[in-house]
Amino acid sequence: MCGICGFTGNGDQSILETMMEAMAYRGPDAAGSWNDEEGVYLGHRRLSIVDIADGHQPMLTEDASLVLVFNGEIYNHRELRRDLESHGFVFRTDHSDTEVLLHGYRKWGRSVVDRLNGMWAFALLDRTRGELWLSRDRFGKKPLYYARRHGEFYFSSELVSLCHHPAIRSEINPTSLVSYFAHGYVPAPGSMVSGVEKLPAGHNLVYNLTDHSTVLERYWRFEFAPQMNWVNRPQALSEILIEKLYAAVSTRMQADVPVAVFLSGGIDSSSVASLAMTASKSKNVKTYSIGFEDKSFDETAYSSDMAAVLGTDHTNEQLTMAGCLELLDDVYTHLDEPMADSSLIPSFFVCRLARNQATVALGGDGADELFAGYDPFKALGPARLYSRFVPKSVHGAITNLTGKIPVSHRNMSLDFKLKKFLSGLGYEPRIRNPVWLGTLPPGHLSRLFGNPMDPEIVYAEAIAAWEASGAENDIDRTLQFYMEMYLQNNILTKMDRAGMLNSLEVRSPFLDIDLVNLVRTIPAELKFDGRETKYILKKALAKVLPVEILYRRKKGFGIPIGQWFKEGSLSINPDALDGLVDTDFVKRIYSEHMNGQADWRSFLWAHFVLERWMQQPLFTSGS
Repeated sequence: MCGICGFTGNGDQSILETMMEAMAYRGPDAAGSWNDEEGVYLGHRRLSIVDIADGHQPMLTEDASLVLVFNGEIYNHRELRRDLESHGFVFRTDHSDTEVLLHGYRKWGRSVVDRLNGMWAFALLDRTRGELWLSRDRFGKKPLYYARRHGEFYFSSELVSLCHHPAIRSEINPTSLVSYFAHGYVPAPGSMVSGVEKLPAGHNLVYNLTDHSTVLERYWRFEFAPQMNWVNRPQALSEILIEKLYAAVSTRMQADVPVAVFLSGGIDSSSVASLAMTASKSKNVKTYSIGFEDKSFDETAYSSDMAAVLGTDHTNEQLTMAGCLELLDDVYTHLDEPMADSSLIPSFFVCRLARNQATVALGGDGADELFAGYDPFKALGPARLYSRFVPKSVHGAITNLTGKIPVSHRNMSLDFKLKKFLSGLGYEPRIRNPVWLGTLPPGHLSRLFGNPMDPEIVYAEAIAAWEASGAENDIDRTLQFYMEMYLQNNILTKMDRAGMLNSLEVRSPFLDIDLVNLVRTIPAELKFDGRETKYILKKALAKVLPVEILYRRKKGFGIPIGQWFKEGSLSINPDALDGLVDTDFVKRIYSEHMNGQADWRSFLWAHFVLERWMQQPLFTSGS
């Protein structure tokens, strides 16, 4: 895992080096750069994981017609190498996946990405064709930002790095600010900086060096292809699932550096840890987990028990409130783009813990999105019945009544889930999920910004994902939203930043393309049967995990921010965003939370994060 950057025309070597240095933690082991007389500059920061001796970048072909900077891992690079060698390609490195990508382009052109199993963001300069090709992996595990100014082109793995180029004015994008307070993040292709875009997952972008045009193209999309015969063959499906997951874990254990596993004690991480032990030749697998003082957030009893059952070399450490507060500035004043998922803090902490002994860590990300593991799936049926039988006037009265229930700041408390559930029922199904998961609903967004907010515009990306499913059932439509929207922009972004801020590569076996292609064929009723989330995955893992792990209540990975705000351990400056939002409305919300009238933890945290992010010298609130 690494960091890449580059630009055309406007700049020099010193600017490139400044951009590279801004993301040095992404690649602390080496730095490399390249430029030509045409004014193309490419830079790379390396975290050495595969072929440590020979995999230096930028990497060129023998005739220097192709130049590549690459961030990520290609897990099937050995098979691709053998295929290319059979066609006469000669490799200079021992087992570099970067060189496989370079020769793969020579053989298959841009369709090489269709053959890749892995995670990536890269820029490949084809000097013969006069093109710079950018590509991002299918799920968006690796980040890639770009901008165009006066015909020239700029890109980087991180927004802060890109903004170190003097051509990029680091001004907040007003539209993205609305998205941020709606979702807690800025969905691709947007970014928090005006004129800068994210390359969306599953997309290529080609910049023509001659006419300065750009072409954006989607090369892959998650699509359902349900095979109904699986309904009558659950045992056969379970066996194939385990085979695919084992292969994914085994492949991701391969590295020239130590590999660890995150272990929360939930079904996803426990299955990865269990299969990692099976795949490990030494049977010496290091696992890591963290605990919390507030027992409603703590899962260490489960993780410790699971580690004992598996026989892993387990490390557990408690994240106290004081320890969490110490991390805040380390994280949020170095974050390249604000994101308001508070689980970034414990994720950062466990990554730092693992980095003491490992350079790579495996996690369970992607399982909830593939197998319907989130609580909102349990709400889909009740939501349909509620919308059918409860008139809007009665809904308003019910919402007002539940608003009087005392606020609890415990993890996933009943009042929190009930109020969240009702908040989404005032909207049609394709909008409910982003409202349930979001920071502020549309009515409050309108008050925050002093303008009416059209939900069709605010949630445009979420609506597009929902409608792209082609499914007739709400389970698969919801899964499409989670796969395209939430996974890419929240979960994977969070884990990339948590890992990279600690120079740790995080790998996700559940997002192995062979496994994903199998899951695409599973009918909705085998993912959520109306009562049990991850139904078929739990059946498949019945011989791998203890029953108490398979069917225990999901807790998530948050921290008690609501209570910390109320106690005064955390605070915001309500005037910090003056000129961007209605600060009187912010003060009113802040007061309601502090007085126990309402639970505004998500908004207050989003405000807090944005305040910290704006303290970076590069960023201003200008227009």
